[in-house]
Amino acid sequence: MLRDFRAFLIKENVLALAIAVIIGAALNKLVTALVDDFIMPIVGAISPGGEWQKVTWDVGAVQFKVGDFLSALLNFLIIGFVAWRLTRLFIKPAPAAAAPATKQCPFCRMNIDAAASRCSHCTSQL
Repeated sequence: MLRDFRAFLIKENVLALAIAVIIGAALNKLVTALVDDFIMPIVGAISPGGEWQKVTWDVGAVQFKVGDFLSALLNFLIIGFVAWRLTRLFIKPAPAAAAPATKQCPFCRMNIDAAASRCSHCTSQL
């Protein structure tokens, strides 16, 4: 039974998923600290005071916290942008596959140079 459980953990990549969750939580703390400690002070210096975060919209007995929502939205956009840039910094896209050096002749099915205009085997015009 223990052997089956170990095989399940390895086969289903449960261990890799657990490691990814732990690293994701640590990265979340890092990105949040970067935004709160370095970027939000700049945004706070540019924006007009902190009063906009406390703006409410009263409709009868209901009170909508518009400023709090806009503050959370701005924080989300900044954190998302920083996380996206960090991802782009560390994860490089795979290079595009090079064009094949050969192609197949449609008549004799032999491999020939990709730039050839005539087959070297059957001399067919391509």
